[in-house]
Amino acid sequence: MTALRRLLGYAAPHKSRILVALPAMVCYAAAAAGLLALLEFIFDEVLPKGERVGLICGAVMALYVIKGAGAYLSSYLMADAGQRVVHDVRTELFGHILGQSTVFFGQRATGRLLSRITNDINRVQQVVSETFGDLLRESLALTFFATILVYQDARLALVCITGAPLVVYPLVRLGQRVRRTTRRSQEELEHLSHLTVEAFTGHRIVQAFQAETFERHKFEQASHRLYRTNMKVTSTVSALPPLMELVGGLSVVAVLVYGSREIAEAEMTVGQFVTFMAALLAMYGPVKKLSRVNANIQGAIAAAERIFETLDTHTETEDRAGAKELAVADSAIEFRDVEFQYHDDIDTVLRGVSFTVQTGQIVAVVGLSGAGKTTLVNLVPRFHDVTGGAILIGGVDVRDVTLTSLRRGIGMVTQDTILFDASITDNIAYASPDATRAEIESVARAAHAHEFIVDLPNGYDTTIGERGQRLSGGQRQRLTIARALLKNPPILILDEATSALDAESELLVQDALEKLLLNRTAFVIAHRLSTIRRADAIIVLQGGRVVESGRHAELLARQGSVYAKLYATQVFDSNPAPPVETPAEVARAADGMS
Repeated sequence: MTALRRLLGYAAPHKSRILVALPAMVCYAAAAAGLLALLEFIFDEVLPKGERVGLICGAVMALYVIKGAGAYLSSYLMADAGQRVVHDVRTELFGHILGQSTVFFGQRATGRLLSRITNDINRVQQVVSETFGDLLRESLALTFFATILVYQDARLALVCITGAPLVVYPLVRLGQRVRRTTRRSQEELEHLSHLTVEAFTGHRIVQAFQAETFERHKFEQASHRLYRTNMKVTSTVSALPPLMELVGGLSVVAVLVYGSREIAEAEMTVGQFVTFMAALLAMYGPVKKLSRVNANIQGAIAAAERIFETLDTHTETEDRAGAKELAVADSAIEFRDVEFQYHDDIDTVLRGVSFTVQTGQIVAVVGLSGAGKTTLVNLVPRFHDVTGGAILIGGVDVRDVTLTSLRRGIGMVTQDTILFDASITDNIAYASPDATRAEIESVARAAHAHEFIVDLPNGYDTTIGERGQRLSGGQRQRLTIARALLKNPPILILDEATSALDAESELLVQDALEKLLLNRTAFVIAHRLSTIRRADAIIVLQGGRVVESGRHAELLARQGSVYAKLYATQVFDSNPAPPVETPAEVARAADGMS
């Protein structure tokens, strides 16, 4: 029950609504019991004598109004409190997942994470919004009904209530089974969500390889497993009502036998018997609801356990105690004997990496696939923390500054263009939401994006679809460059930013990148030779180590160099674009002219 208690802890900020709902529940239960209590007077006084009919009718209507108002207010307030609790849990879960490391996302499929936020939360939502209200309201009703039974005939009430353990024990046992089966059901639903997201995001590959039938078969199998698991839950939940009806039937038989004898001996009036029988039958509804409440709670516990498993997973990068704001006026970056190893990996990815990038320099990082290039640049914004050595910016260890200030000073443009299903304006201003329209258009012009934007149906207000799928590759890349230009970071990371473009698009993107790189400290991972030749320095990685460093011509001139072998084996793509001077060369030329 730890998960349930923890879930209920989220209700504390909203306890005022629950406290207001409680008197409404009492009014509902008391009015329901009051209607039953009137039966004795109706059968013994009103019907035989025809007296005070108007008074009784008024009392009946008043009690129904009170009962209805109590039911509405308690249901509304409990649902409101429950929805607020679910909102808090869902928001916390989303923020927690979003703050995890890239290792976390690499080990978990998007569909499975999505299932935690949707399917598991929905299971909890039903319980928190409705079930807890039913639990309190129906428990109060049962208490009032039981009071009427005891008041009418304590001995008979005791006989009827002794059947309760026959219901409670199987209720507990079946509830435990519901929890186990519900967890399996949530896992199957999670797998189904994973298959769906995977197939939909890769729909072009699915269609290109004519794998629709294969994917449909996988989905059908997963859906059938979910169906079978859900039916196990249904069979378990459905077993209790017949048992309850059997116990209830025995109680009714006992009351009929006992009551007929008591009436015959004038020990009980017809009104008292009817009231007792009505109260007994009225208890069946709340008991039946409470049996379902238990099943729902057990299902919610299973879902809550999965939610809290995720919330208790901590792979996020956190600020050190006493971390300070990073002043990036000096954006020189030093890798000092850096080592890195993933938590679940035996091999060390980076070993003894040491080099310095001066302020305003462009450094190209090259090497074969798996050499550690992307891992190296991901250490700068602390997507991972080094496991040995240190990375310093302006002489300060990046682990000694706040993540917010560190990442505020870093911009990224990657091969996998990440855009959102929003307008072009919103995508460009993603990191700078306060930017003016004039500023957005200015960076769009600098990135050679303005020309195609104004040709779109709604210009800058055009929605570009998920991941910008309504645009070409070159157009998407120019938008990401405009986004980085608007952020205006002193440090820039380019990861294969032009590798997937055609020659015409690359010319435009390269020119935009030149403007983006001007006066910035930059890491460039590239296979295009034209991009590598522009760098102020080239870092050659092999097996997680820096084996060479220097400029293009210098490295080629070294006999037997690793870089020369990479160049000779055409690892780098040639490019017809003419070489462009680096920002550092432009600055040196300007100094010479002065």
